[in-house]
Amino acid sequence: MQAEKDFSSKTKNSYLILLLICFGFFNSGEVVAVNMTIPNTVIKGAVGGEALLSVHYNSFSLDPPVIKWQLKREKSVTVVQSIGTEIIGTLRPEYRDRILVFENGTLLLHNLRLTDDGTYDVEISITDDTFTGEGSITLTVDEPISRPFIDMEASSVLELSENVIFNCSHDNGTRTTYRWFKGGKLLTNQTRFVLSPDQKLLTITRVLMADDDVYSCVVENPVGNMTSLPIRLAVYKRSSLYIILSTGGIFLLITLGTVCACWTPSKKQQPRKPLSRIRDHSHHIPINHDDDVLPKMTDHNGINAVTSLYILQRKDPSVDDSSSNSIGSPSEPEEPPSYTTSPKYTHSLSQSIGSPAHASQKYT
Repeated sequence: MQAEKDFSSKTKNSYLILLLICFGFFNSGEVVAVNMTIPNTVIKGAVGGEALLSVHYNSFSLDPPVIKWQLKREKSVTVVQSIGTEIIGTLRPEYRDRILVFENGTLLLHNLRLTDDGTYDVEISITDDTFTGEGSITLTVDEPISRPFIDMEASSVLELSENVIFNCSHDNGTRTTYRWFKGGKLLTNQTRFVLSPDQKLLTITRVLMADDDVYSCVVENPVGNMTSLPIRLAVYKRSSLYIILSTGGIFLLITLGTVCACWTPSKKQQPRKPLSRIRDHSHHIPINHDDDVLPKMTDHNGINAVTSLYILQRKDPSVDDSSSNSIGSPSEPEEPPSYTTSPKYTHSLSQSIGSPAHASQKYT
């Protein structure tokens, strides 16, 4: 009985000693690992900006850590490898002057490019530590969005028309998503409001008067969002449209009638022909301004004829002045203008064919 008690006490003591040995062995630092923590596993960056791939590690060793960053591709690409903050080896050309490594293993990338998009693996190892700390961070690099604008075929439509299509357009931006708003309220796929698979196009089928409202679109991507300027869709009733067209037609007809009634063609005045000279076909006869009659000799088939030009005799201006200056005297009727012929050419009538006596009597 006493022997059994002694054996059990020895067993308990051995177990306690073994626990103490194990505890001291783990605390001696011979079997340790690098404990790594990553605050954010997804980092969003914009083209031309910078991204901070932040990590933290804990170790009982005082030796500097060996840090290695790789970018996952079909074949992993080494971004940087360092002992502490001192970079080992030569950086690849696409990463020169763009890399900075901190003591806790954090990596800073400057002047981001679209090719920097991907998943980055990090390894931190210390010589005295048995296990290496490992982790991964996903970096997305996108192009910022320019302000979008809405394209549409017409800003005003007639009710119950076939459809109206809105197109949300923008110049820049990657990995974009779209949202549509009507009067400030979010639109979803409904019976008459149809969104394209990428939600860039909004189609309204059979437009109603209730669709007369303000529409806008919002474009988003991982680095920001932009809202377009609102655009208004005007919807007209069919009866209202007919009234507008008929009123406009009547006004147009009245305007055209008024213009036609007020317009008269301009009459061009024919220039006066100066009585400089009256010429005969065979002889040039100078004009004597003192003569009362200017005859003209013409020849028709060998027959000489006398054509007289009658002019109105001018009254003596002295008579006009005296008559106008007389006061109270009754105005005398003016004598009708007298016409005379030149007696110089009457002898030529005797040579013409016909009745010379009758012709001479006519012109004497």
